[in-house]
Amino acid sequence: MAVANAGAGRNAPLIAFREVTLALGGRPIIEKLSFDVMPGEFVCIVGASGCGKTTALRLAAGLYQPTAGQVSFRSTAMSGPRRDIAIVFQDYGKALLPWRTAAGNVALALEAAGVPKPRHAPRIAELLAKVGLPAHGDKYPTEMSGGMQQRLQIARCLAQDPVALLMDEPFGALDAMTRQGLQDEVLALVAASGATVIFVTHDLEEAIYLGDRVIGLLPHPGRIGIDLKVELPRPRDQLATREHPEFLRLRRQLFDFIKTSEG
Repeated sequence: MAVANAGAGRNAPLIAFREVTLALGGRPIIEKLSFDVMPGEFVCIVGASGCGKTTALRLAAGLYQPTAGQVSFRSTAMSGPRRDIAIVFQDYGKALLPWRTAAGNVALALEAAGVPKPRHAPRIAELLAKVGLPAHGDKYPTEMSGGMQQRLQIARCLAQDPVALLMDEPFGALDAMTRQGLQDEVLALVAASGATVIFVTHDLEEAIYLGDRVIGLLPHPGRIGIDLKVELPRPRDQLATREHPEFLRLRRQLFDFIKTSEG
């Protein structure tokens, strides 16, 4: 019986949207949005500006409650934010506390989780090493580059031991080389942790490179326009993956979708 239940859990969605509608100020932002995110899946959401990508992410985080329909986590309706769902924001400058060091920012998540203080130092050291900041624990955010600050925000999120990681254009403000490096680091961290990811981006190539699936939203109001499975070999490679015929096919399909939806 235990084995059957475990299998059922793996086959059930971790996060599910069922006919979700959200109106803000009397205006529909999301309308009848339905999709599943399976445990361990990396789902990217793309779409034209104003299609509700960030709104969908906030619904998945429990920050918004639907006007109609339901968002569920492990088959239970979301009623608010959860400690096992972490959010990485695009604006790392506002997400980090400038008066705390890098170690202090990571400690914030441990404090919120009630982790005993004697266990903080080794856990912080482990997390900073994971994101490539092993020697920067004493630095303040203003002493760090944009890429380092975003790594720090990711480390703080990982300190929550999240089951799901929600990422809202986390690399949008970074230069191309830093962005690609962080893409690979996130893929490695997710592979090691088994976390489920919903990743919002404007960058179609980024969505294909990272995702197991890419969902495209139509605008005004936001609703599913396309849902593509990405069957590219893992681990991904910044050169080989982007030159793969399937990558090029998916990029063209998404480009055509965005062009049509914007028109």
